[in-house]
Amino acid sequence: MAGVAGGGGNGNDFQWCFSQVKGAIDEDVAEADIISTVEFNYSGDLLATGDKGGRVVIFQREQENKSRPLSRGEYNVYSTFQSHEPEFDYLKSLEIEEKINKIRWLPQQNAAHFLLSTNDKTIKLWKISERDKRAEGYNLKDEDGRLRDPFRITALRVPILKPMDLMVEASPRRIFANAHTYHINSISVNSDHETYLSADDLRINLWHLEITDRSFNIVDIKPANMEELTEVITAAEFHPHHCNVFVYSSSKGTIRLCDMRSSALCDRHSKFFEEPEDPSSRSFFSEIISSISDVKFSHSGRYMMTRDYLSVKVWDLNMENRPVETYQVHEYLRSKLCSLYENDCIFDKFECCWNGSDSAIMTGSYNNFFRMFDRNTRRDITLEASRESSKPRAILKPRKVCTGGKRKKDEISVDSLDFNKKILHTAWHPMENIIAVAATNNLYIFQDKIN
Repeated sequence: MAGVAGGGGNGNDFQWCFSQVKGAIDEDVAEADIISTVEFNYSGDLLATGDKGGRVVIFQREQENKSRPLSRGEYNVYSTFQSHEPEFDYLKSLEIEEKINKIRWLPQQNAAHFLLSTNDKTIKLWKISERDKRAEGYNLKDEDGRLRDPFRITALRVPILKPMDLMVEASPRRIFANAHTYHINSISVNSDHETYLSADDLRINLWHLEITDRSFNIVDIKPANMEELTEVITAAEFHPHHCNVFVYSSSKGTIRLCDMRSSALCDRHSKFFEEPEDPSSRSFFSEIISSISDVKFSHSGRYMMTRDYLSVKVWDLNMENRPVETYQVHEYLRSKLCSLYENDCIFDKFECCWNGSDSAIMTGSYNNFFRMFDRNTRRDITLEASRESSKPRAILKPRKVCTGGKRKKDEISVDSLDFNKKILHTAWHPMENIIAVAATNNLYIFQDKIN
């Protein structure tokens, strides 16, 4: 798989170009329509988004069409359903919002697809299946569904299957509730395909996909006295190949790797990843910006990537004392931390993702910018998700932010960045150079020029 670069240079570069945009153009965006999670399934043929209104929208990739060669790989709406509803916790007098925090696909085992979706408190397992046939000719009921009088049935008939218009059904198969006191921030399906974990601010639970009334608490960092609380869990993920290994990150910028074989309660980690802080750069904001907002294992399982407020770090699982790679996402914001603290942007939780071959990584920024880093060439690029460049096959121009001094023609000044337009959620197709980028209520899909 190729790298990230756009334009010029050596022959194996490629350029990203616009493919599709989903969502309304309205200036006034309803809060419920804001996308809160984006996830490709294992084959990349389905793409799911969740929003703040508790809805899940699944897009399916179209097959190649000889009559429309340019439509190759377009994603169109496959199924839309209401996953979560707003609730009220009467014991604590708290509203539980319906916003979808995370979606995770299960590997496909049969014709149906399964996914887990979660809000702050409740995880649901959804089955998405197709029906294109219906049974006709029942013995005990008429075609309109009314029951027939058994005494008037004189002959038995064999019901037959008739073709009908394709119907995609989403049905909740399991509901995993009442196990989290705090807000759920992560779910991760284990490589054994039987269990998954869910993490909130202070605890991580292990579930079996078939059992809804019982989960095992595998991490608990809640102190006996809550006044002694110094850190919270921000993200957690299972290793892609070793079903006994998982990691979780904290608001203090550390990552703990735990092995479930060592003990039932993994309060004592096997590995502890932390980069020592440079005392010369310490400031009032150091602790806030070092908080990790996302952690992702590479597909190979050799590395993991963490995102903090200003940077992305790649860690080798065999080296705990410092990351092997550090990429600055928007270093030009370091001088703006004071105003970002005042408008609460400093608490934004940016996610990050790997490409299919682990050779490139992607994460979001402000002004609808997103960043890509090529791990082999160490080159990086800034691209923008905007309707201005949303003509089919339009090549995305690299964007540059001017940090001071004289601004060049195609640069944008730090002071004119729009901090309300932020790209927190991105996803990369597991096999191809196709990316999905959520910008507020719009989902942008880009692909490489070769595609």
